[in-house]
Amino acid sequence: MSDPLATVVGMIKTRTLTLAVVALLAATALPATAAPEVPSPQSAVPSDVTVAFAVYDRALGRTTLSHNSHKQIRSASVVKLLIALDYLEARGPDATIPPEDLNRLVPMLRSSDDYAASELWVLNGWEKIVERMAAKLGLEDTAPPVDVGFWGYTALSAADVVKIYRYVLDEAHPKYRAFIMDNLHQATTCATDGFDQSFGLPSAVPGEVAYKQGWSRFGDTPPRPCVEPPHDRTPLPAAKDGPPPRTAPAADVDLTRPAMHTTGTYGPADRKIMAVLTLEPVGTTWDTSAHRLTTVTKAVYLADRVLTQ
Repeated sequence: MSDPLATVVGMIKTRTLTLAVVALLAATALPATAAPEVPSPQSAVPSDVTVAFAVYDRALGRTTLSHNSHKQIRSASVVKLLIALDYLEARGPDATIPPEDLNRLVPMLRSSDDYAASELWVLNGWEKIVERMAAKLGLEDTAPPVDVGFWGYTALSAADVVKIYRYVLDEAHPKYRAFIMDNLHQATTCATDGFDQSFGLPSAVPGEVAYKQGWSRFGDTPPRPCVEPPHDRTPLPAAKDGPPPRTAPAADVDLTRPAMHTTGTYGPADRKIMAVLTLEPVGTTWDTSAHRLTTVTKAVYLADRVLTQ
């Protein structure tokens, strides 16, 4: 069996990089010592798993690796980036964030607090948040949720996630940039709901990373709680997601299969932006999905490193 990284390198030379990360197709074999071994994407991405990804190099000013990057996938908690950005943009750089809103924004960004996101969603316009941000940032694949009561049903793509980070890092007011990125650089291992959110980027990429994760349809109870989730919260009219819909949504966005996403930045001065979005078969466990997403993220990271080194 040919060496996986040799196959990836061969495909780089034949300009078919994207497919190399998803499946090891035929390619020119190179010596096994050419570079470190890349985990086999074949074992990480079965045919019944949907994966979409994009990597953007800010120093080169271009996307260096992508696959299915414009496929619409429900956002889960990745939409919290837009909720936070919309809040800051609406108030202006000179506004002082009141303590009650800081107590929502900070845990939402660092620990993926769903309750905080629901409060901000309701207070700041529900689906109008997504509409404003999609228009302002030129997000091609982003659309409000088909049921506005569930912000996690927002549709987006890996390419649009990269655009969000590019806007924050290179176009947004420095105060907005600092607020969002400082919090993402301090993302916690444990989410507020007790799930371990260290899958994907923080586990697969060496060095410091800033990250915002997303997951949906894995139940309310983590397999091994990181922290005890709060239980004394008043029910709100909005949430991340709800029961599987009885009818298909108007847009071609899967609302039923478990979703797990990793997004963020790494490298000096947040040079690289990566988004890896996945949809798993119904019934996939948290541990299986987290392991698979981390393996795919590692393969994408190594393939991109070969391309840009």
